[in-house]
Amino acid sequence: MLKKWMLKHRMLVLATIVLFVIWLFCLPKSLFKEPTSTVVTSSDGQLMGARIAEDGQWRFPSMDSIPERFKQSVLLFEDEYFYSHPGFNPVSIFKAIRHNLTKETRRGGSTITQQVIRLSRKNKPRSYFEKCIELFMATRLELRHSKDDILKLYASNTPYGGNVVGLETASWRYFGIPAHELSWGQSATLAVLPNAPSLIFPGRNETILLNKRNRLLKKLWSKKIIDKTTYELALAEPLPQKPLPLPDLTPHLTERIRKEHKGKRITTSINRSLQRQTNMLAERHYQRLKQNEIHNLAILVIDVETRKVLSYVGNSPSGKIHGNYVDIISKKRSTGSTLKPLLFASLLHEGHLLPDALVKDVPTVINGYHPKNFDKKHVGAVPASRALSRSLNVPAVRLLQSYGLQKFYNKLHKMNLNSLDKPAPHYGLPLILGGAESTLWDITKTYASAASTLNHFVSSSSTYRSNEFAEPSYLNTYCANFGDEQFDAPVLNSGALFHTFQSLMEVNRPEGNENWQFFSSSKPIAWKTGTSFGFKDAWAVGVTPKYAIGVWAGNADGEGRPGLTGITAAAPILFDVLDALPYSGWFETPFDDLKELEICAESGYRAAVFCHNTKKYLLPINGTKSKPCPYHQQVFLDASEQFQVNSGCYPLENMVAKSWFVLPPVIEHYYTSSNPNYEPLPPYLGNCIAEQQQLMSFIYPKQNEEVLLPKDLGNTSYEIIFQLAHQQSESKVHWYLDETYIGSSSDFHEMILDINPGHYVLTAVDDVGNRIQQKVAVKLASEN
Repeated sequence: MLKKWMLKHRMLVLATIVLFVIWLFCLPKSLFKEPTSTVVTSSDGQLMGARIAEDGQWRFPSMDSIPERFKQSVLLFEDEYFYSHPGFNPVSIFKAIRHNLTKETRRGGSTITQQVIRLSRKNKPRSYFEKCIELFMATRLELRHSKDDILKLYASNTPYGGNVVGLETASWRYFGIPAHELSWGQSATLAVLPNAPSLIFPGRNETILLNKRNRLLKKLWSKKIIDKTTYELALAEPLPQKPLPLPDLTPHLTERIRKEHKGKRITTSINRSLQRQTNMLAERHYQRLKQNEIHNLAILVIDVETRKVLSYVGNSPSGKIHGNYVDIISKKRSTGSTLKPLLFASLLHEGHLLPDALVKDVPTVINGYHPKNFDKKHVGAVPASRALSRSLNVPAVRLLQSYGLQKFYNKLHKMNLNSLDKPAPHYGLPLILGGAESTLWDITKTYASAASTLNHFVSSSSTYRSNEFAEPSYLNTYCANFGDEQFDAPVLNSGALFHTFQSLMEVNRPEGNENWQFFSSSKPIAWKTGTSFGFKDAWAVGVTPKYAIGVWAGNADGEGRPGLTGITAAAPILFDVLDALPYSGWFETPFDDLKELEICAESGYRAAVFCHNTKKYLLPINGTKSKPCPYHQQVFLDASEQFQVNSGCYPLENMVAKSWFVLPPVIEHYYTSSNPNYEPLPPYLGNCIAEQQQLMSFIYPKQNEEVLLPKDLGNTSYEIIFQLAHQQSESKVHWYLDETYIGSSSDFHEMILDINPGHYVLTAVDDVGNRIQQKVAVKLASEN
């Protein structure tokens, strides 16, 4: 019978099938394809910033849930039987048709489901045919989505006047709060507003809007959804006026997220309270720095353990004229001295150096490169840890040369410093003094990774992680991949890092006019400043076991300013940020990566046989590979211990053997001026002659150093000051140029000479026949 009926009415059956297929596929895969705003929230879900959608609308991404107050309000106002109808309400449709046929005003009978369809069809002109299409598609929408999902679609895409679309957007634009914090009065206002957004606009037609809201509130009370007190309080709430500006706590991070996650809602790892404090600090220090025409700064705080960004201040509030829109955190700048701790740790890691071993600080020329300390002075020799904390340039360059430029460059890449994108020879030895460029992001993350290496070692049975120098993230859902556990340090061992941090925290800072007490803090921190050539970049980077703080100050356009140094411009910001952070203690001692070594007290090297004053310290385990003290030697004195003697001029039985701390002549020349307790070797007695001992050394010019003369006004000769250091200060030195005697000197050995460009041989001979000689090239500055 059924088959017979279907054959008889095959056209009807075919039409039904076609209609069903059309109904089944009538909805697009995505109802709404309009671009959405980029929305950025803090780790606790609070709005920090947003960027308008590409079509000029403030349209936040779809909501995850609908606030209960708004839900009750909009259902009572728009579609009271929403949860019971199949997408359309026959009773409402019939009432609307009867009203429209008998009254002059228009009345709609659309359900919320139908309104979602109309919104997705770009609000096409209303007609009965269009209503049929909406009804047809609404039933399909009901089958495809749950009621709650349909309600979310409605709340996320409803227009609220002007260029405001969606409940969450409207909540922020009209009330300055998230939707889940809306009161009953505010919820009712936003429930009635989409009814006629072009007519009822906050700030205009307030009477119409107020009456609609109050009628809804009365209905909510009559339905016993709210009590009388709530009803009366809601009636007293004011209506919104003009749209409010959206929060903008992290403008540069928000813009970065707009580029990397356009149109999405991103929950960041930013600590909202800390961000507010760092924003205020940036404002305060900008007011201080701009007095010296320094207009830009940046602050970055990273959680050492999770490698998540806690605070992100991309620039100061200086205004467009000074480039406040530039995100300094992601821009390359000269690194200054910020890489010096990494070199220090690398030397300790491989046993090339001990923390307090003396390193040379004397005039140095390496292949024509002449590094200079910030104060243009030299101290001869200085403990390595003190050279690091004082940020001395000459020792750093000499140490880099001895360690190996390419080797250190490779190690920096293992630390994930990818901003060093040119080969090592391009940077050369100035790499350690700021000859390379990196970002505040990369520098701060590297310090954070170093701190995390030490933390993990002491908390995990003395193991390391293969990918400790992982990239940080501003995403709250980020879970860093630190790699596999292993016993060998992949980059730097914990003993080397511990002593590096100790040096950066404990050792006194540079002598000078700086008021270092200003930076005293009850919270310990290992910190380093940096200043680029030309006073263009000021850095301050510090770590505690919990936090890594990076600060940059300067001008975005690269203009240098006198006084723009790490210590004066960036360090005060660093310590103010530190004070805003919770106390996190100090790094635990990595005992398994340290070994007790006997150290020479005067030189800081491993104690040698002639070191009579020694101490024992826990030092990096590879310190056993470091060389013993080269500065202590046994000398023989006469019975009065006033003169040096030898077997050729003094009876053996009367000699006194004594251990003596002896520095080479050039080092001694500078060392004695800053170390008054240093005792130079006594002079030789009578006709006694030094045996195979270098008593003299040229200070200027150094070996292989070219003397460059200024080219001016046709002069043919120029005055040059030759300098020499002699271990016996009272000795007389005779000077020769190309075997021609040019004069003698005593005490301070300098010789001033008029000289023409050319190549010469400089010779110096003291009274007892000690002789030194080297070639000297004198050229005009314009010569190649």
